Amino acid sequence: MSGTDVLVLCEDAALTFGRGATAVVAVHGSDLSVRPGDRLAIVGPSGSGKSSLLHLLAGLERPTGGTVSWPGLGGSADIGLVFQADSLVPALDVAENTALPLVLAGRPEERTRRPVAEALGLVGAADLADRLPEEISGGQAQRVAVARVLAQEPRLILADEPTGRLDHATGARVLDALLTAADRTGAALVVTTHDPAVAARLTVRRAMRDGRLLAPEDTP
Repeated sequence: MSGTDVLVLCEDAALTFGRGATAVVAVHGSDLSVRPGDRLAIVGPSGSGKSSLLHLLAGLERPTGGTVSWPGLGGSADIGLVFQADSLVPALDVAENTALPLVLAGRPEERTRRPVAEALGLVGAADLADRLPEEISGGQAQRVAVARVLAQEPRLILADEPTGRLDHATGARVLDALLTAADRTGAALVVTTHDPAVAARLTVRRAMRDGRLLAPEDTP
């Protein structure tokens, strides 16, 4: 399977850390294709390989077996990644953190203000714009990390447990924002989660167990 209608394609993609007796297989050979408009939840417990698979999809890790390709994307700027851990730059305020991908892509500052304001508004963080990361909570920081990706308007959004550190109401709002932004731009959305309530809001679910991506028919 190939073609520009596929944004990212895994073909028997595997990821192993280390060598010999100490080697750890994070992802066994997995096949997966993501197309524009897809809403995919990768579900499984902690340690099942969900984050490692997402890193392969993002190009952050190179497969140690098989291949990962991006036939329908123009480059890394087309991929937005919401990390599980806090990823804000301490020296930048919330608005500057949200604008960072746009600035790094060479967009003039005056052209970042509107998308930044819209993205912060979507996650309910507009009132945090002038605060530093040390002045906001961990949950607020996660919302800002989501806003940073939304402002980028990527064609592929990859979110690693985006609601894992949030209370139920805030997590629902963040997921609302991800879905709204993806609908608005036509982007594909891939979310890793261990929460069945989060997975239920996405169209397709694929389970991971012990580093293995289960076939759709084997996903509960």
